[in-house]
Amino acid sequence: MKVVIMAGGKGTRITSVASDIPKPMIKIGDKPVLEHELECLREQGFTDIIITVSHLGHIIMDYFGDGSGVSPATGKPFGVNIQYYFEKEPLGNAGALFKIKDQLTEDFLLLNADALFDVDFNRFVEYHKKHGALVTLFAHANDHPYDSGLLIVDKDNYVQQWLTKEDERPEFYRNIVNGGLHVLSPKVLEVEFATEKVDLDRQILKPLAGTGKMICYNSPEYAKDMGTPDRYYAACKDFAEGKIQGKNLRNKQKAIFLDRDGTINKYVGYLRKPEEFELLPGVGEAIRKINASGYLAIVVTNQPVIARGEVTVDELQLIHNKMETLLGKEGAYLDGIYYCPHHPDKGFAGEVPELKIDCECRKPKPGMLLKAARDFNIDLAASWMIGDGQNDIEAGKNAACKTALIGDVDYCQDKTVKDLNEFICGELN
Repeated sequence: MKVVIMAGGKGTRITSVASDIPKPMIKIGDKPVLEHELECLREQGFTDIIITVSHLGHIIMDYFGDGSGVSPATGKPFGVNIQYYFEKEPLGNAGALFKIKDQLTEDFLLLNADALFDVDFNRFVEYHKKHGALVTLFAHANDHPYDSGLLIVDKDNYVQQWLTKEDERPEFYRNIVNGGLHVLSPKVLEVEFATEKVDLDRQILKPLAGTGKMICYNSPEYAKDMGTPDRYYAACKDFAEGKIQGKNLRNKQKAIFLDRDGTINKYVGYLRKPEEFELLPGVGEAIRKINASGYLAIVVTNQPVIARGEVTVDELQLIHNKMETLLGKEGAYLDGIYYCPHHPDKGFAGEVPELKIDCECRKPKPGMLLKAARDFNIDLAASWMIGDGQNDIEAGKNAACKTALIGDVDYCQDKTVKDLNEFICGELN
């Protein structure tokens, strides 16, 4: 599969870091960010590269050549085949694609050269092929969804709305942000525009929302824009601490599994409406610390109200949207939310008969944790299950996780704490 890397931007927001080289040539560690990208791709078998360049593009071309040479930074071969398209006039961040579309006869990866990432691209591409969409977007949660462009998706992750920063957004929303990595079918380049300057997001991708042709690939892997000085220095710190490489899903992950009611939000019995959902004090700070620690933050919650016919799946989604929105306002995010809609006891008025089963996902059974482990390549023995009830502790033990109870009862848990913050301060600090 060909890879197109867009490296034509001027990088006006990061001139205080480097003004005499193109943004993709700014160093992270001992080598340019673009070289990190090429290494990640080469290691996974993606070696057929087209780089679009413009402003100071000769610096990129002189450094990498056609990819057959040796890195001045590492002394090792680049090991890729590089072609270039040089924009003599600015073409926007997608205009160059129409100039090279004769070379893009099959689905291709489209990446930004000013992003630092370490992603399992084979996994990403396989997801794209499985679903057969024209566009697959690499998406993730971030710590500032309130001022990011958002993707509104359906239950199967097909994009229904593409909300840019200036668009009005719903009161409560899922924390799903486009990560700037894409798999595209060449069919998306069959459109025509009156001008040569083309905006990828607003003119090509956003119009595909709601058509069933664009899907999200949600991943906790590292992919961050380093277009401002603050983001650049944060990326340097993450690289030095090994967080970037560690997040690649080819590597085993660690997770902190969290019960919902009584752990994240105030316990109100059967929670049925968004207005009943209220974060517990300190939870945003605690989950923010989980995010910074390298652990995944994953909610696993029994929701028998669905089987009882008291809450629909859409209503539960709205409750979870509120949870993500409130956490996002505190700079925290969840990497996954898993719920069990089943309940084994029958006889409730309005119940949903097909959900009245003895399933494998309802805690204390470990089904939700095991599914998350498959989805995110999690090392369960290195992970924790935290909750406020016996079912949480037993589910964690059944999944071979370490366990922590919020409360003062002995269920043979590994750790007992008064709240989530106490666990985080004692275990992760």
